[in-house]
Amino acid sequence: ERAQQYTVGQKIHGFTVKEVTAVPDLFLTSVKLSHDATGAQYLHAARDDSNNLFSVQFRTTPMDSTGVPHILEHTVLCGSQRFPCRDPFFKMLNRSLSTFMNAFTASDYTMYPFSTQNAKDFQNLLSVYLDAVFFPCLRELDFCQEGWRLEHETPTDPSSRLMFKGVVFNEMKGVFSDNESLYAQHLQNKLLPDHTYAVVSGGAPLDIPDLTWEQLKHFHATHYHPSNARFFTYGDLPLEQHLQQIEEEALSKFERTEPNTAVPPQAHWDKPRVDHVTCRPDALAPDPMKQNTLCMSYLLGDITDTFEAFTLSLLSSLMISGPNSPFYKALIEPEIGSDFSSSVGFDGSTRQASFTIGLQGMAEDNTETVKHIIAQTIDDIVATGFEEEQIEALLHKIEIQMKHQSTSFGLALASYIASCWNHDGDPVQLLKISENVSRFRQCLKENPRYLQDKVQHYFKDNTHRLTLTMSPDERFLEKQAEAEEQKLQQKIQNLSDADHKDIYEKGLQLLAVQSTTQDASCLPALKVSDIEPIIPYTPVQLGTAGGVPVQCCEQPTNGMVYFRAMCNLNSLPEDLKIYVPLFCSVITKLGCGELDYRQQAQRIELKTGGMSVSPQIIPDTDQLDLYEQGIMLSSSCLERNLPDMFQLWSDIFNRLVFFQETEKEIFKSLCKCIDFILMHLHRPAGDLQRDGPGDLQQLCTVKFMKRIAELTDLTSVLRKLPRIKRHLLNPENMRCAVNATPQKMSDAAGEVERFIANIAANRKERKPVRPTIVERSHRSPSSSCQEPHFKPCQMKTYFQLPFNVNFVSECVRTVPFSHADYASLCILARMMTAKFLHGEIREKGGAYGGGARMGGGGLFSFYSYRDPNSTQTLSAFRGGVEWARAGKFTQQDIDEAKLSVFSAVDAPVAPSDKGLGRFLNGITDEMKQRHRERLFAVTNKNLTDVAGR
Repeated sequence: ERAQQYTVGQKIHGFTVKEVTAVPDLFLTSVKLSHDATGAQYLHAARDDSNNLFSVQFRTTPMDSTGVPHILEHTVLCGSQRFPCRDPFFKMLNRSLSTFMNAFTASDYTMYPFSTQNAKDFQNLLSVYLDAVFFPCLRELDFCQEGWRLEHETPTDPSSRLMFKGVVFNEMKGVFSDNESLYAQHLQNKLLPDHTYAVVSGGAPLDIPDLTWEQLKHFHATHYHPSNARFFTYGDLPLEQHLQQIEEEALSKFERTEPNTAVPPQAHWDKPRVDHVTCRPDALAPDPMKQNTLCMSYLLGDITDTFEAFTLSLLSSLMISGPNSPFYKALIEPEIGSDFSSSVGFDGSTRQASFTIGLQGMAEDNTETVKHIIAQTIDDIVATGFEEEQIEALLHKIEIQMKHQSTSFGLALASYIASCWNHDGDPVQLLKISENVSRFRQCLKENPRYLQDKVQHYFKDNTHRLTLTMSPDERFLEKQAEAEEQKLQQKIQNLSDADHKDIYEKGLQLLAVQSTTQDASCLPALKVSDIEPIIPYTPVQLGTAGGVPVQCCEQPTNGMVYFRAMCNLNSLPEDLKIYVPLFCSVITKLGCGELDYRQQAQRIELKTGGMSVSPQIIPDTDQLDLYEQGIMLSSSCLERNLPDMFQLWSDIFNRLVFFQETEKEIFKSLCKCIDFILMHLHRPAGDLQRDGPGDLQQLCTVKFMKRIAELTDLTSVLRKLPRIKRHLLNPENMRCAVNATPQKMSDAAGEVERFIANIAANRKERKPVRPTIVERSHRSPSSSCQEPHFKPCQMKTYFQLPFNVNFVSECVRTVPFSHADYASLCILARMMTAKFLHGEIREKGGAYGGGARMGGGGLFSFYSYRDPNSTQTLSAFRGGVEWARAGKFTQQDIDEAKLSVFSAVDAPVAPSDKGLGRFLNGITDEMKQRHRERLFAVTNKNLTDVAGR
């Protein structure tokens, strides 16, 4: 309401209001301003949301692949005029209650966002971010640490070999060890070859060592200027305060310039082009002969034409999403490849959008076939168009996306508008989603061939088309290593004796700087007393329906209903367990009741926000060796579609169909499971051990899935699915949870009751198989069990993976959630990360990240991520424990760790997820409050105690 009172032309702290627009779709009011002196653009989205966000983005358009915008993004965060300490960015993580802090380098902009729920914290972070981007120190040693440097393998030993080091250098080697990232990069470079999109903005590993410190400083001076900046704020804090602080601390110190950063449109080709690239062979491919990728990429219109871009992104979904789409039928069902290439679809991240279609995991001799199918499918779409129901399902999906409330809505908005706004498009137009939907419906009404005409224009008649193939080269990694060695020798050859001496001294200097304790007192900080002592209470009603426990949680869900059911594995025979992930990934895709799998997919799209089933392992809160294994069913829908959603679940329970088609679906799911797990390996290694017995099994699962994927006959696997279903989709082993608005809760509860009656009527009596079940009182809905064949033991494992960087992790069994020491271990993990491991693993070791964390299952894990070292990192882990045992930390260090832990404990929870911790883990508000009080109470002695143990 406050925001709606601004008037166009009003002057506020050096800014002028340009337009004020209510956006009822998203429950916000947008205020657009510009800065009088510098021309800086500003957009404020006022919304009743306490998770306030700030972001500043600069248009960064490099003309080479040295990674200058990316290395600059890292280096500006290493100290500034008002905050000259090293690494204020990482230090603020422990001096604030931020819910998000990061920075991103895209192809043509660099963005610095943060969010927090605390007003004082917002001002603190805003000061640090403004000073970092506008007045950074950009010291030479920071450039060497973050970007690249020549250094002795052992910096203290001048006789050890010289090598390339640097955080971004290693990060980009990690990025391009992934074939899909490599392909996507080539695709953009070759489709848009005339300007900034022809280079690698993140930096190509072999070009990074050509960047000089002088070039970095020059790039900052020309690009990081208010005249080239776009500011965005979001949330319920008053706009005036933001404007005043930004004007006083930054903008008032600048004059207007004319930034020469605009991206010209790409010249349109008069005939299509073809190109080829190579990649490393994939050791985990189910069929070594099927490792090729082929895509056709089309250049579309300018993304600043927001309605046209909206239409084309809808069109793209209609062409490729789900089993009813024409390209899915034409390319995926014949099983020519393992899946669509990950570059497939609409891409609106460059000034002119593009659309890509093609396959990965295909054999080389299918190249012509795939090209022919793509051309033929485009002809078919031009001839026949799309079914009305497909279009309705897609528009329904958009309606759900608008209604669903995420906790990071501000961040999602900032990312959503970034590209269009970056090229001077109107960001507010992008937010008017239902206006675009109405206009889209109107166009279809006026011209039933509206979409077919677009396909004709942008695909059939478009000569700006690139066909890019990629095939594995056995010597790829070898050639890469040779090229890096050649680059290194070339650098070394040109060195004089004085240079050698300089490199050695700089290495020692950097090591000395990294090893000195930093004085961070110049940085602003919240105090522990700024943290709320008592958690807000989340009321839930516990009841039963047909003997099944049901938890109801009334929340402002904006007209959505969220349903979850947990089915435990207690009665499942041991030999079937390894098939559970596979069962989960296919169970909602096989068809059910009267519907075949295509009709079912359409129905799910049309009536729900998605239906998924996932394996769960939930640690017990009191005993380390107890845990619950099960599967979780999740779905959501608009209130009006409640009966339809539960009908779909009933049919999956009662009338599941195992057709011949099932076999294809299983095979595709296998390949996807393997890809998905390997993709997750690119996350921090510590994430692997987040919940104890669970995720590490994934690597064993990959081997198992690969074995099944190589079978020629899947009948034996098919027979197991109905057996698993009988045990798992069983009301006797089930508990449910519903989140809905108070007005709709009784309807939702009624539907759950009908659903349970429906599935119970269909059961035959089953005897439980497993006598080792321990009934737990506090978690009445569920029962944890002890695994008779699982004994924790010490293990050293090594997984050989085809990456040229490492992921290192070490876990220690400690205590469960309810134990008095659990809080101390949480604080210890955070403090050890910030005060010891970060310096050892990232700054000195050159890894992209590293640290320690305390997991819910009582596992204390150390991890590193995209790490050039291995044994050195294991020594750093042990060093961290010694450091803590020796008590080499201050009260300030403890307080900072507490702030950091509380920022995670108090992270906002979406209405759809409220009460979920209680439902899954049995952790009540009372238990959370007790944990909170223990966190506040942690002392120096507690920390040295738990480290010693």
